[in-house]
Amino acid sequence: MDKRVILKLHSSFEEIVLHDDATGAEFWCARDLQTLLGYARWENFVKVIEKATKACKNSGHSPQDHFLEITKMVDVGSNTKREIDDFALTRYACYLIAQNGDPGKDQIAFAQTYFAVQTRKQEIIISRLAEAERVTARKKLTKSEKELSGIIFERLQDHESFARIRSKGDTALFGGRTTHDMKRALRVPKGRPLADFLPTITIKAKDFANEITNFNIKQNELRTEASVTTEHVKNSQDVRGVLVGRGIKPELLPAAEDVKKVERRMESEHRKLPATAKRNRALPSD
Repeated sequence: MDKRVILKLHSSFEEIVLHDDATGAEFWCARDLQTLLGYARWENFVKVIEKATKACKNSGHSPQDHFLEITKMVDVGSNTKREIDDFALTRYACYLIAQNGDPGKDQIAFAQTYFAVQTRKQEIIISRLAEAERVTARKKLTKSEKELSGIIFERLQDHESFARIRSKGDTALFGGRTTHDMKRALRVPKGRPLADFLPTITIKAKDFANEITNFNIKQNELRTEASVTTEHVKNSQDVRGVLVGRGIKPELLPAAEDVKKVERRMESEHRKLPATAKRNRALPSD
């Protein structure tokens, strides 16, 4: 395909993207896409949309989330307007339309690559946000564990109490499986903390149980290992109850990537950012 054609098509696709006023979410109108993809008749383009909708459903996604039927008013001349049918399309919907269009059209060939790349970019962004959330959750868990350890030592003057209490909390959270059992099940390397290999939701569950324990130790003036253990076990059981009630059994979730490895990758990517991007990232939000 001629480079000038590619540049023109790229510019055209960028120009027709719209954004929802309330959410800022981007979308495309099918009528605008129809023209860019070289379809003169709406009736013919609707057939492509129908194929794309079916493909969306077959892939396990809800078509209603990606192909929203809308109507809009258009000017037909002589100061007269009429209502026409249209679709508000997500990027994924546009990608499926391109995949089901006429591959002989230059516009379709371009759109297939354009939306595939854009969709991949979105997937990468979502993945990076999920990684950042997990790293943040792990740091927060470290903080709540440090606080719990400090409170326990202050009250019991015993360096070993925290490890015993945390272990019993783990057993309660994981439905009877000990910390050692979970390390073995998740193949955690020797000497590494279990939490470094837990999925985000389990890390947050442990942190939440810690926060409740920390609060109640101080609120209820708990000063014995037995009372603190009872408190922490109950909190871990209660948090587990919430998860199980939503169909989530922490002990059955697969291991996640080593959070230290994820953190190193994020730091490496940050070092590769241009200096201006790093400055912008460091700016405090309002």
